[in-house]
Amino acid sequence: MPSLGNIRRSFAPWEDPAAKPYISFQNVTKRFGTFTAVENLSLNVYEREFFSLLGPSGCGKTTLLRMLAGFEEPTEGELYLDGQPLKGVPPHKRPVNMMFQSYALFPHMTVADNIAFGLKQDGMAKPERDERVAQMLKLVKLEQFAGRKPHQLSGGQRQRVALARSVAKRPKLLILDEPLGALDKKLREETQFELMDLQQELGLTFMIVTHDQEEAMTMSDRIAVMDKGVIVQTGTPAEIYEAPNSRYVADFIGSVNILEGKVTPAGEGRIVLDGPDGRITGAVRDGAPATGETAWFAIRPEKIEIGRTPPEGAVNRLEGEVWDIAYLGDMTIINVKLASGTVVQAATLNRFRLVEDPIGYEERVWLSFNPDSGVVLRS
Repeated sequence: MPSLGNIRRSFAPWEDPAAKPYISFQNVTKRFGTFTAVENLSLNVYEREFFSLLGPSGCGKTTLLRMLAGFEEPTEGELYLDGQPLKGVPPHKRPVNMMFQSYALFPHMTVADNIAFGLKQDGMAKPERDERVAQMLKLVKLEQFAGRKPHQLSGGQRQRVALARSVAKRPKLLILDEPLGALDKKLREETQFELMDLQQELGLTFMIVTHDQEEAMTMSDRIAVMDKGVIVQTGTPAEIYEAPNSRYVADFIGSVNILEGKVTPAGEGRIVLDGPDGRITGAVRDGAPATGETAWFAIRPEKIEIGRTPPEGAVNRLEGEVWDIAYLGDMTIINVKLASGTVVQAATLNRFRLVEDPIGYEERVWLSFNPDSGVVLRS
């Protein structure tokens, strides 16, 4: 049975009507004076889920986490954790740990002492505390650095110390606010998989804030895309990428071409869009737009074929001139300017080291794509 993208794991409690949410925001609004950071927001997150809040700066995602951690109180609405209301519960009495982007390690303490700090504050006996610290050091692969101070560690190692300290108390929920933002690209990619493995090994619920779409797509079971204090779409990474519900989501997640036109029915679950770029046939999944209505066809660059001759039998084909070319190693991005002035981006996978007669600048080319390869959007 076909699915939208590959499935990372079979875990999907949100599809079970009987499943009880572990975290529940119910009609939550948060105002700071006259500014509304979060507006009438409802959201359910399930136990053992790796959930990401994704959106631009100022969209309200960090405010949500701060309310969950207890650093802010909702202006309106209710917030529940494991069925218990959180209103009025101070941060230190919530079974929640929050890991900040800055890591906030104590510079005068060793790695081991940093990890043990929260356990010591809770009055855990030293033998048990030492055993827990040893477990955490092994978990994050820092056993040989136990006696070092934070300034003697790399950025990635400090990140692991902060993570070990966050999970040492076995919180029911770990909140991560841009936890990998200070790492370089390669280390960030490696750490993403380490976080995923750690989350599943410990069986914790992770809720992470990020503005990095690739980070959210890599690690998450589900993603909530936010804009101006509201959630505009929630779904698995594949659902968000392959079936966005608006131009905002389509444009925010990855690269996308969005072509506009007036609607004409085409039968068999398809419509035709007549626009400045020509006629485009698209498949409609639900809620077909009305005849004459303006709609948009969103298609990802990797779904577009490019060639020098008109493709035979292609339902959708557009002619244009190569405007820009970017070689990225694993793929090549080609921008094609159409007669209308619209620039359409196509991506080709570099499967071979050598390319015979590659497409060059200013060449006339044809773009083709299947109606099912994109999605028709009404807004």
